[in-house]
Amino acid sequence: MLWRRHTVYRDRAGGVVIRGEHVQRWISLAPSGRRDEILLRAGRILDGGTTAPARSETLVPLGAGTGELATACRRLLAETAADAAPPAPAAPGRTQRPGKPQRPGHRGKRMSLVSWMVLACVVGVVALYAYSTATTGTR
Repeated sequence: MLWRRHTVYRDRAGGVVIRGEHVQRWISLAPSGRRDEILLRAGRILDGGTTAPARSETLVPLGAGTGELATACRRLLAETAADAAPPAPAAPGRTQRPGKPQRPGHRGKRMSLVSWMVLACVVGVVALYAYSTATTGTR
């Protein structure tokens, strides 16, 4: 399911990028230039499929656990979603009934599953990067 909905590739600088066209977001992992740190960046995908510059970024130590990496990824994606343009105003003449709360739809559960799958992929890529760096002795 993850590979059908996301595109994973290497960018020119050697980092890994995960694009989610259906959510119009991307996240990347790249060497930071400092020893034992990785640069996480997140941004939006514009209409037409072009990638907007990163909206947020952070440095994460390679020795950090998966929990810390997952927290950083979730925070970056949340900041990117919060920076997105506000939704268009409702059509005139359409009002909500004040006494009836809206029911949560299936969409929230689906997005949660997709978010966890993207997170698992990011953690796997970081682990593979750390393992390959440790085994080849490149510093």
